[in-house]
This record gives sequence, C-alpha cells and structure tokens, in this order.
Amino acid sequence: MPTWQGRSLKKPTGGRRRLSRGKRKREMGRDFVPPRLGSTKVVEERGMGGRRKLRLLSAEFANVSDSSGKTKKAKILSILENPANRDFVRTQTLTKGAIVQTEIGRARVTSRPGRGPVVNAVLLEEK
Repeated sequence: MPTWQGRSLKKPTGGRRRLSRGKRKREMGRDFVPPRLGSTKVVEERGMGGRRKLRLLSAEFANVSDSSGKTKKAKILSILENPANRDFVRTQTLTKGAIVQTEIGRARVTSRPGRGPVVNAVLLEEK
C-alpha cells in the first residue's frame, strides 16, 4: 500500500494551492518494496540525520544455520511457503518466516530481508 504523498500543489488551472494541513506521523515513510528471489541487489538510502540504510531488492544467497550452530552460505533455489501471504510464493517474494528451498535443504527465514541487506535462515531439514 503506497504512503500518502499529499495533494498536488497545483490547481487544474495552473494556480498554486495552499494546503490546510501538513503530513501526519502515520503518513511518514517510504513504500515497501518487497525483496524478490534473483541476483543480489542492494540499494543505499538516506535516512534521518544523513544516516545510510541498506535495503535488499533481490537476494540469491542465504546464511543458513543448522542445529549445531554452524552457518553456511547457501543458494536459494525457490520459495516453498510463506505464512504472511500465499501470493508471495507465486511472486517469489522473501519475507520473515518464509520457507525456502536451498542447496543444503529446507530453511525458514529469520531475518527481515526488506530492512537489512542479508537473508538469515534456520535449517529445518537437510537434503
């Protein structure tokens, strides 16, 4: 759902329109761009105070941890389930809690891929 960007400052005649109010706190922020499956793409965005934020647009690999605590970098083959929204499986969208098929087996995504530049997962069953 897109954030509210406000009413246009121009009238249909070309004249200027004065707004009766500013933005509300609930109307702040950027549109959510869901990270997809594909070659890894990360964009850098400017945050408040000049802070830099890294946002993941698409991911190819995940850091997969097994029950013994060892972590391996594994290629994501496909998205099998997504409890957040079943359409995310069809569109191959990565979100927290998604069940993915990797080279080493099925894993559940534990990180929030839209917020940080990495995908972390926990191994559910090995191949």
